Amino acid sequence: MRRLLMGFITLSALTAALTLPSLPVYAAETAVVDTGDTAFIIICSALVLLMTPGLAFFYGGMVRKKNVLSILMQCFAVMALVSVQWVLLGYTLSFGPDHASLIGGLDFLGLKGIGMDPSSSYGTTIPHMVFIAFQLMFAIITAGLISGAFAERMKFSVFVAFVLLWTTLVYDPLAHWVWGGGWLLNLGALDFAGGTVVHISSGVSGLVAALVLGKRFGKERDTILPHNLPLTVLGAGLLWFGWFGFNAGSALSANGLAGLAFLVTNTCAAAGALSWVAAEWLDHGKPTVFGAVSGAVAGLVAITPAAGFVSPLSSIVMGLLVGPLCYLAVSRVKEKLGYDDSLDAFGIHGVGGTFGALATGVFASKAINPAGADGLLFGDPHLLQVQLIAVLSTYVFAGVMTFIILKVISIFTNLRVSVEEEESGLDVSLHGENAYGYSEEGHGVLSLGA
Repeated sequence: MRRLLMGFITLSALTAALTLPSLPVYAAETAVVDTGDTAFIIICSALVLLMTPGLAFFYGGMVRKKNVLSILMQCFAVMALVSVQWVLLGYTLSFGPDHASLIGGLDFLGLKGIGMDPSSSYGTTIPHMVFIAFQLMFAIITAGLISGAFAERMKFSVFVAFVLLWTTLVYDPLAHWVWGGGWLLNLGALDFAGGTVVHISSGVSGLVAALVLGKRFGKERDTILPHNLPLTVLGAGLLWFGWFGFNAGSALSANGLAGLAFLVTNTCAAAGALSWVAAEWLDHGKPTVFGAVSGAVAGLVAITPAAGFVSPLSSIVMGLLVGPLCYLAVSRVKEKLGYDDSLDAFGIHGVGGTFGALATGVFASKAINPAGADGLLFGDPHLLQVQLIAVLSTYVFAGVMTFIILKVISIFTNLRVSVEEEESGLDVSLHGENAYGYSEEGHGVLSLGA
């Protein structure tokens, strides 16, 4: 197997070396609004926003039917909470003028002083407001991803406080480090669309939250299975669709680089689906639709940091490698270590994001994007070292800060629901609703102003 994988990597490197010189080089844009670029990024922003309802369906089908509304509520609550936080505070902390390479200043508090002209630093052919809206969607989906790790057991009031604190204290600083002029950007770390900022941060934070809250009651006694796989497949399809806005839009222009990011995104997702299914087929004797959609998401996660820096052939290799890697993480490692990452937020986003960030240090090429760097396969091991620093620093910062946030919240209230509430289901106990109808006994109280 090791020789086979090395063969794949070598073939990708040789083929990429032959084809890369024909790829175009993109010059720097001038700070003038381009209507085509503006329309493209507005559409991409809408696509990325759609990913969060897609995530809600993806997660919703994976939980037990008594908790499906609770996970949908969490995802939609994130859309509302982070949208307001971003305008008031989040954007300026992420992309405001740099302070000590750690955090943005408060110059843009409440979007003060920002008009319709392009930013001199971000998206020089689109209005600054459009760039703000596009980046908002990334903040939303990142906070939503974490919920999969502690699904079916966190209080909703705790979730609201956690999302606001986590977005402000973890996501915003990380976004500044990598994209807003912070120390990782200055170090030379590459993250085209959020491998560290989005996926590693959410995966690691989710793992810490799962450990702090503890396992779901009955986890050792009962086998907990997805209650509605068609709902999960629908969610995965929406995620795959929205991911084109996520990665292609990160070019911030309707150009060839966006087209490349679009193509490698689709290719790595496809390869990830194939390799995950192949791994479980060999392991269990049956290919599953759950494995196919999980592998596709793993491929999408892996290509995210690399989408603007690698060739299509390299994206195939990345997809073929990340599928079995994430499959082992959720089917072997989680079971062996005994933690309850309910919906595999860490197993797919943490592990897949880590692989993607490091693979960027291997497969990136300046012939693809001159604003990037050459990776290990193109003669420069330094980029891989920088990517490793970015990964480790994200693990430490996100993990420690998440632990602190949860411990502070726990001073004021219990983090998880009671045993009785968990047994009856969060839909009824927290929200007074039932996703699949109401019994004659009155379980599930639905009030619409009556």
